[in-house]
Amino acid sequence: MAIGLGIVLIVIGLILVLDVVNVDTSVIDTAPLGWILLVAGALAIIISLVVNQQRTRSTIVEERRDARPPL
Repeated sequence: MAIGLGIVLIVIGLILVLDVVNVDTSVIDTAPLGWILLVAGALAIIISLVVNQQRTRSTIVEERRDARPPL
């Protein structure tokens, strides 16, 4: 789910950085906002991949006992 969110943030950030859509906003400058969204999307993807890698790591414990009685 976080990978999808990261992709959405990257796409929105690229749209704002490259001025694909011209939006007249005097309150917010769209280029820095686009870069912030772009970096946040990349971080979301990296963090989700790291968390998924840690979740799939497993340890197998094997216990062996001798069947012969002690001397």
